[in-house]
Amino acid sequence: METVYGFVTDYFIYAWFVVVLGIVVFVHEFGHYYVGRLCGIEAEVFSIGFGRELFGWFDRRGTRWRVAILPLGGYVRFVGDADGASRADPEALARMSPELRARSFHGAQVWKRALTVAAGPVFNFLFSIIVFAGLGLWFGQAQDGPVVGSVLETPGLETGLRPGDRLMEVNGTPVARLGELYAIAERMPEPGPVRVVLERDGRVIETEIPYPLPPIVGSVQPFSAAWRAGLEEGDRILALDGEPVPSFRALREKVLASEGKELKALVQRGEETFQTVLVPRVMDIPDGAGGFEKRVLIGVGIRYVAGPVVERPGPIGAVAIGLDRTWEVIHNSVSGLIHMIRGDVSPSNLQGPLGIAQLSGEMARLGIDRLVTLIGVISSAIGLLNLFPIPILDGGHLVFLAIEAVRGRPPSERWVEYASAIGLALVLFLMLFATYNDVLRLIGLT
Repeated sequence: METVYGFVTDYFIYAWFVVVLGIVVFVHEFGHYYVGRLCGIEAEVFSIGFGRELFGWFDRRGTRWRVAILPLGGYVRFVGDADGASRADPEALARMSPELRARSFHGAQVWKRALTVAAGPVFNFLFSIIVFAGLGLWFGQAQDGPVVGSVLETPGLETGLRPGDRLMEVNGTPVARLGELYAIAERMPEPGPVRVVLERDGRVIETEIPYPLPPIVGSVQPFSAAWRAGLEEGDRILALDGEPVPSFRALREKVLASEGKELKALVQRGEETFQTVLVPRVMDIPDGAGGFEKRVLIGVGIRYVAGPVVERPGPIGAVAIGLDRTWEVIHNSVSGLIHMIRGDVSPSNLQGPLGIAQLSGEMARLGIDRLVTLIGVISSAIGLLNLFPIPILDGGHLVFLAIEAVRGRPPSERWVEYASAIGLALVLFLMLFATYNDVLRLIGLT
């Protein structure tokens, strides 16, 4: 399928969306189901999706496992629940024998219900840790040292470096990390040759290498100006509006000076060149000090001409990677939300189902590692979202259970109904607002 704007090219992006969201939802709901079962709470239904059932089956415990037509979430309905939101069914509970009631969600002790509710987000976080740890084991981790591990091969590009080179000095400054090469080059008044001292094949040599920060695209942010213009990783931007672009810094400066006006770009991809049009826009980016700033950007990251040595970590190192990446997602999500509430970040950055679908398709196109990374990120985000103290979310249920533990009795049903209605309205509003943002992005208005 193709839209008039060319952003939706086939139905497979929605298939990938179902895969990504289905995996994350399954992990979340399985957390509720599994810990509930450990606590002696029986489940009647385990559903991936809402609405009409597409297919399903009963397991030996009598739980109905089902896949429904609307893949925007899921639920576990325990014995004694009126619905997937775990609201009590008073009539059903009243008809139950003491033995069956003890195996219902609402007949279980408060601590067992709290563990069951909290298990969904916890399983999401654990799954993210496993995903990121697995990626670390499979693809390895860049080492923070001065040794060149790989060199970019692009037609017409000379780097002057080889894999295995150990940098010792850059422009007369001793260095201990490969990244210092780029930091020193960035501070040069004008792009030009860089003097380096390096160890190669057991010999120390002094030589000059070409400027190591050419305007080569290392990443393209989805929905950005570069993404809309069709730029890809590895593209080299040769000129903007007919003026040569000698470095990535020059690219950045020309985009900033455009003030959002249209730019005609000459791009090299492999052996071929082509022209495209970039329309920079104002974006919210981290300022390096814990806040955000607005800047005119096209949404590309730099591709370094030389990469570090990559080594596969051991199991403990992989777990550390998983923990660090999961915490990074949680921290960035909370920070972004706080700055959005303060007004530092535009609410237009919120993405809904359409945006996630488009992102899923884009990550699948770029490679399985990108898609798996997205699954890990969304799993952490879903876990965090569900811990917010909003009725109908897990965080709201935990608040109700805390009140019950303190008072010795649950909140009144009428109060819970009012609070749940407000929570549902808030969640629906946020989803509609995020979907509105998605539509604006897809038609190119943001």
